[in-house]
Amino acid sequence: MERENQTSISEFLLLGFSSWPEQQELLFALFLCLYLAGLFGNIFILLAISSDHRLHTPMYFFLATLSVVDLCLPSSTVPKMLLDIQTQTQSISYPGCLVQMYFCMMFANMDNFLLTVMAYDRYVAICHPLRYSTIMTQHLCISLVGGPWVIAFLNPLLHTLMMTRLHFCSNNVIHHFFCDINALLPLSCSDTSLNQFLVLAVVGLIFVVPSVCILASYSLIISAVMKIPSVKGKFKVFSTCGSHLALVILFYGAITGVYMSSSSNSSTEKDTAASIIFMVIVPVVNPFIYSLRNNELKGALKKILGQSKIFSQ
Repeated sequence: MERENQTSISEFLLLGFSSWPEQQELLFALFLCLYLAGLFGNIFILLAISSDHRLHTPMYFFLATLSVVDLCLPSSTVPKMLLDIQTQTQSISYPGCLVQMYFCMMFANMDNFLLTVMAYDRYVAICHPLRYSTIMTQHLCISLVGGPWVIAFLNPLLHTLMMTRLHFCSNNVIHHFFCDINALLPLSCSDTSLNQFLVLAVVGLIFVVPSVCILASYSLIISAVMKIPSVKGKFKVFSTCGSHLALVILFYGAITGVYMSSSSNSSTEKDTAASIIFMVIVPVVNPFIYSLRNNELKGALKKILGQSKIFSQ
């Protein structure tokens, strides 16, 4: 009888921002502008790096990979969210929900790994400038990106496969704008203790270890910079890390808000706001932070924009 009562549902309802009916048009315009800004910004970053041979260095290789991820991360949620706002339909199929959860986790993991790799790149550039080219070889750079892609592929696969063993009964309402694993697990009428343990252990490990590596890298960077006698020299070195450090603070602050907050109802809006920051805001901010603070990248972008004007004439 218990198995008969566990009727599997075929779809979920993403409530998203349905509690703000009067602001639907404003939200649609806001998220559409943010999505397009991030889309074109990251595309221009990729075009600038690929077209200028001076930017074919490890730092820009990692930045280009980050731009690819920042193109994909919001694309896994924002188009669906815009469609829901426009059509006032919040439904998503069960397989579609698992697919969205998988890609959200994969690209979020990869974003996390790339910020760690870029911190290591800055550490080598500042603490070992004379050995930079011998340490940051092409083989190492490919390994530093390829290894994280493998982990980013396998980790969400584990959680997705574990999710398929669960039964979902009558409650199919997700109080979020996308299929987040933390929002899905409470809806199951099966025992989710193993799933919750894996979320805390595996996901926690994937974010804790890189964050420790970033802290270690910046501790060594600060130690090296403090040995520079001139204030101007210190500022010049710190300015090369400013863009990356801003993204790290924004990203990890949002991740902490999502995964370390309580499971109470009062945290739902905080979780949504934090998710918007690292899934929508960070991918938009990334190209503008790096392009505004980097003269080489600004020069390449101006060249790209200048060529586009010539062709348009």
